[in-house]
Amino acid sequence: QVQLAESGGGLVRPGGSLRLSCAVSRSISIIAAMDWYRQAPGKQRELIATITRDGSMFYAAPVKGRFTISRENAQRTVHLQMNSLKPEDTAVYYCKAVTDDGHDYWGQGTQVTVSS
Repeated sequence: QVQLAESGGGLVRPGGSLRLSCAVSRSISIIAAMDWYRQAPGKQRELIATITRDGSMFYAAPVKGRFTISRENAQRTVHLQMNSLKPEDTAVYYCKAVTDDGHDYWGQGTQVTVSS
């Protein structure tokens, strides 16, 4: 069992920055990949960033060049640095862990609102 807890969401003006964090209850060494998803009102949840055990990273087109995913293995934490935020980035942001045995674990989500 893996428990995840997101933090760092909030209200920010367009062009601003936020750093989301996802605290993992177990060693990241058992986790094959960590993902960040988001879900805007009335829309499907979408994958926006991934970091694998070997450090490979993936970004969805809407966030590429503005968002950066990183991890701190010792602190069992994965971050999502979000810069140049836009109103369309408003959503609930979720982290997900994919373990070596193929299970998915989700956090409870954190709200990000980009508005002037």
